[in-house]
Amino acid sequence: RLPRTVNCLSRVLHPPSACRSRRAMGSVSIPPPASLLRPLETPQRLLSGPGPSNVPPRVLAAAARQIIGHMHGEMLEIMDDIKKGIQYAFQTQNNMTLAMSGPGHVAMECAIFNTVESGESVLVAVNGIWGERAAEIAERIGARVNTIVKPPGGYFTKEEIEQALVEHKPVIFFLTHGESSSGVVHPLDGIGDLCHSHNCLFLLDAVASLGGSPILMDKQGIDILYTGSQKVLNSPPGTAPISFSERACKKMFHRKTKPLSYFLDMGWLANYWGCDGKPTRTYHHTGPISGFFTLRESLAILAEMGLENSWNRHKEVAEHLHKGLESMGFKLFVQEKHVRLPTVTTITVPPGYDWREITVYAMKHHNVEISGGLGPSSGMVLRVGLMGYNSNKANADKVLEALREALKHCHKSKV
Repeated sequence: RLPRTVNCLSRVLHPPSACRSRRAMGSVSIPPPASLLRPLETPQRLLSGPGPSNVPPRVLAAAARQIIGHMHGEMLEIMDDIKKGIQYAFQTQNNMTLAMSGPGHVAMECAIFNTVESGESVLVAVNGIWGERAAEIAERIGARVNTIVKPPGGYFTKEEIEQALVEHKPVIFFLTHGESSSGVVHPLDGIGDLCHSHNCLFLLDAVASLGGSPILMDKQGIDILYTGSQKVLNSPPGTAPISFSERACKKMFHRKTKPLSYFLDMGWLANYWGCDGKPTRTYHHTGPISGFFTLRESLAILAEMGLENSWNRHKEVAEHLHKGLESMGFKLFVQEKHVRLPTVTTITVPPGYDWREITVYAMKHHNVEISGGLGPSSGMVLRVGLMGYNSNKANADKVLEALREALKHCHKSKV
């Protein structure tokens, strides 16, 4: 038995309530999730929706490499390779070229946050969900947003754009090159010169089209261009190539106020990517190292194939798909052939069919992903994407077979 003095001291140092508290704090009351105690399993599917696309083995292998430090010299060299690859893919000599740490949506916000200030006029071409989102982003930072609007499947003439430029005098004009929600690719020639003649920057969203349709950033006078990694480039989602012209940089780095987002501030990102001419790079954030590995390999594959070969292949595969669809009685949503997006095909939902039932059938019985419409085209179309690694006639035939079987087995109501 302990002496009385020791026993009292023990009670002072370790009162019973404290002991109970420690025991409670050390007890785990929530058990490990049963699902996490099982091995990870994922299905094998043909991702023939509007993105993401299936990833080539070479890019998967790059993702499996052990990571290195985000500021290691080797990592900076990889980032330099990425920059050169983007310059090739975009056909630009812009020094202010890099990849955002995030999806294409982050690049959209970066472009608008850095070049537009509160109170300035912005013109947005809206023919689908991405124009709608660009308008809302600009509105949230206090810009005076004006829109020109076309229904899904429509595109804008240069005359319509010029009329809006004269009327609204914007500092920036936003256009979606390949509107994946409606399957339209917008003609680009002359729009850059038109914007510049009205002292306006030309901002182009090419998430659904870059690599699958001709884009020549410098020759076409595009001031800001961005895309995502997960479509034609066939890299996992999470990185977004972007480039700024000298004209855009002048506007961006001579603004009166700081950009609202610290994370998207190009003043920091330009240094992180070695675009500002300074001898050393300063830490800004920890980039997605494995994502940069995969993006580097995706751009290498595109460089080895050649841009023109990639454009031609997407065109040929799209035409093969379109011919097959029309022979089955499907109606293509975009009527004018010259503005059909070669990477994402939109199909009018057949009368009497539920689009959801068709997409579910294709997934369940063929492991083929087909998507419905998005935004203004919701309920109107089915969307088939065959991009990059997925862009071949064999995959187009798999999609055609899945749709053929779906029409036989899905319920058709009386119209």
